[in-house]
Amino acid sequence: MHIRILLFVAVSLLGCELHAQQERDYRVHQYHFGVISIPPASADEPVAENLSFDRAIAYVEDGAKAWVNDRGCVSCHTTGWYGILRPQLSGSLGQPDPTFRSFLEERLRETLAWDPEEQKSGANPAEIVHLATSLASWDAYVDQRLSPQTEQALQLMFSLQRDDGAWHSLDTWPPFESDAFQLATVAAMGVGMAPGWLEQATSPELQKHISSLREYLGRVAPPHDYARVALAWADQYFPGVIDSESKQDVVRMILDHQRPDGGWSIRSFSEPEKWGRGNRAERLHAETYFGDPPSDGHQTGLAVVALSSAGVPPTHPAVKRGVEWLRANQRQSGRWWTKSLNTDTWHFITYTGTLYPVMALAVTGSVPSLLPGQR
Repeated sequence: MHIRILLFVAVSLLGCELHAQQERDYRVHQYHFGVISIPPASADEPVAENLSFDRAIAYVEDGAKAWVNDRGCVSCHTTGWYGILRPQLSGSLGQPDPTFRSFLEERLRETLAWDPEEQKSGANPAEIVHLATSLASWDAYVDQRLSPQTEQALQLMFSLQRDDGAWHSLDTWPPFESDAFQLATVAAMGVGMAPGWLEQATSPELQKHISSLREYLGRVAPPHDYARVALAWADQYFPGVIDSESKQDVVRMILDHQRPDGGWSIRSFSEPEKWGRGNRAERLHAETYFGDPPSDGHQTGLAVVALSSAGVPPTHPAVKRGVEWLRANQRQSGRWWTKSLNTDTWHFITYTGTLYPVMALAVTGSVPSLLPGQR
């Protein structure tokens, strides 16, 4: 049974035609499936006159729906982070659609059926890490109990762990899936989120895996400032992966990177040569604003969330300025613009470039509840 075809909304489409036109569609639409048609993200899209949380949420939900039904995977740039963060927004938005949980469980069954060598190859380890962390987040923030599926997913995730404590990464989509360190921080989030799992993971084998993850994150230097932010954020869920002094250093680093307009730019958080294998360095150096990049939604949202997770209050001047930047720079579609580090076609980073701002506005209490009757 192909559950994903029915996920979220009733859509109808000729599947064979969809896949035949996939590349063409993705040059016309950022996300597209059935009645969902989201145009390409562009720096030229006009800024909205007023902040619309409703439009932002519609984009986040529709992007995930389209990706699930079209691609059917837990991607690092779309459904992976939707699965990790959307359950955490249940207090503001209500619980996520249960059919997304059904999709996660179906995808888990599929990945468990893969040959072990296939599980370890290509982008599959990254998908499995995001899948396990998404299930753990659902358990923590929706069901508030550990499920057998999350236990299975974490077991599978750790079965793919390398001897050094990390996971194989393809370096395909900076800042996600661009280095083993960033992926290890996502795994740490999942381990820490899963309700009660750490307490019952008492087998010598699991203890060895968990210790290996902790040791890796403590031993290996983050490859850039972006990875330092990811590590500090992971500590919110899996305490102890960074010491308090180092975390305060990260807070100071984030504050130092804030731009005069109150936002942050992802391009300020790494030298071009340090994203993945460095194979995008020439392209990034050639950008017209190299050395003085504009603020973007992805990094501004992430900075505010990371500062909040480190205990910086919403009343801090830097956080207030970041929130004001988000309020002033949403585009008419509901998105916040972020230019891809990878291509000039899809700009999928605009998805987290909108999801992170939504999370930032929520954790700082900057939006009213959107639950029915409370708008």
